[in-house]
Amino acid sequence: MDDKQDVRERVWQVLQDEGAARFPGARGRIPNFKGTEVAAERLAQLPEWHAAVVVKSNPDAPQLPVRRRARRDGKTLYMAVPRLREVKPFVRVESDPTIKNAMRDGIPTSVEDLGHVDLVVCGTVAVNREGVRVGKGGGFSDLELALLTEAGLVDDATTIVTTVHRLQLVDEELPETEHDFRVDIVVTPDEVVRTGTRRHSPGVIWEHLDDEAIAAIPVLAARRP
Repeated sequence: MDDKQDVRERVWQVLQDEGAARFPGARGRIPNFKGTEVAAERLAQLPEWHAAVVVKSNPDAPQLPVRRRARRDGKTLYMAVPRLREVKPFVRVESDPTIKNAMRDGIPTSVEDLGHVDLVVCGTVAVNREGVRVGKGGGFSDLELALLTEAGLVDDATTIVTTVHRLQLVDEELPETEHDFRVDIVVTPDEVVRTGTRRHSPGVIWEHLDDEAIAAIPVLAARRP
């Protein structure tokens, strides 16, 4: 975990130093970056995007243009409830897909009711060309994919993508744990990287979760072995 935090701190700092971060800043979050709209447009040109009917996206600011494009293109869009704190931990987005609007206007949805997810969009702090990613540290993206994988709704037919600034795409090995997944495609405002090293979620690894974490997430508490 310390190795991952070192990567986060370094990327957050370089985004700020290079003037690439947008409000509300980079540190401590999935960083909003200059060029999010261009990256979203580049993603929307890919065949995987055109083929996707159901899209599940993270709720963070840098992926808002992706979520808006999904709505505009008529895709069924789901977002997770922040911190998975509801019994129905996802919402089907029915309005402009900001976090506030999605949670206010969206239709609460259980894991099983999502149906097959064709495209997963995840937020990233750093990612390399092999698809290894480092998130902001909460572990919720891993849990969301683990739940959907165990339900058979994310599988080998699902494409996992992330949109990032070029400064977040690094040419180095990144730390990786047993519960981490890799992304299939990295999209920046400047390029598309197909990683070619699939590693999807192994499902929920219960021994990695303590009692407090499980109790705080109703969908996990209900499924605890």
